Amino acid sequence: MKKNKLLLVLIISIVANLILVVVLYIPQVMKLRVSRFKTAEDTSTISTATSKDTLFNEINPVDGFEIGATYGDLGPKMIAMGVIDPEKFKAIYEKSSQPLTLEQEGVLLKESNEKIKITRDNSYFLLNFFWAVGLANKSQILDDGDMMKYGGKKGAGNFASTGGWTLGKGDAMTYYSKSTLIPLTKEQEARVYLVASNIFRPCCNNSTAFPDCNHGMALLGVLQLMAGNDATESQMYEVGKYFNAFWFPGNYYDIALYFSNKEGKSFKDIDAQILLSKDYSSASGWQRVKQWLTDKGLIQQPPKKSGGCGV
Repeated sequence: MKKNKLLLVLIISIVANLILVVVLYIPQVMKLRVSRFKTAEDTSTISTATSKDTLFNEINPVDGFEIGATYGDLGPKMIAMGVIDPEKFKAIYEKSSQPLTLEQEGVLLKESNEKIKITRDNSYFLLNFFWAVGLANKSQILDDGDMMKYGGKKGAGNFASTGGWTLGKGDAMTYYSKSTLIPLTKEQEARVYLVASNIFRPCCNNSTAFPDCNHGMALLGVLQLMAGNDATESQMYEVGKYFNAFWFPGNYYDIALYFSNKEGKSFKDIDAQILLSKDYSSASGWQRVKQWLTDKGLIQQPPKKSGGCGV
């Protein structure tokens, strides 16, 4: 009888301990598993975000991209000839989220020996500054190229790069290819034409040798400055690669994503001439890239969208 009672007490004790384990231990195990699962999710999210930031930092480096040229007296020359009205120019930036800095005002008003560096903060300033340079600088591309071929002497004023320039004292065509802001030899002029003919932009299917919008006209001005400083073709393409990427961050984010996934290349390792070709940097080339990313399920929202083709 006593043995039976002891056995019953033992069984009850074992059952009680099992219940205690179920009540106290199992929830902790489940909580730990859920915690681990959430941690994995969080890590994945952080990894994706970091990857996106890394890709954006490749096309628009945090420290910017410096070129082997200075502003010199381009600002004062353009104000003197009237292609830039400093008050109109300043007003545009006061209306935006990026008012002119004291440094940028200095570039407009006086000679500067500072090396030009495009950054996330000044890309809009440089776009308009070099738009004026490309518009006003004496150039065979403007005098004898596609602008005149497709626009004629009257029609050349109706493109976005000419009719859209409203920051001068007078009509844009008053300054069109009128002043030798950047003296070029015949060989340098030919180099500009060669490189410009092979650089496209995602807003259209035209090359920089047909600068019918602000981005094309601005990059023409940049290439002329580079050639005037004896830059090689390779150096000019590299400059075009980063200026385009800062002016079209959304488009070049897609293109960088394409090369990263299809060819395993980081942005800095992509050959600049290939990247800037019609196959990738034109509107149709970028659409092809975008379609490939869509088909592969690789579309990502870029951290910054590209701007428009006007002031």
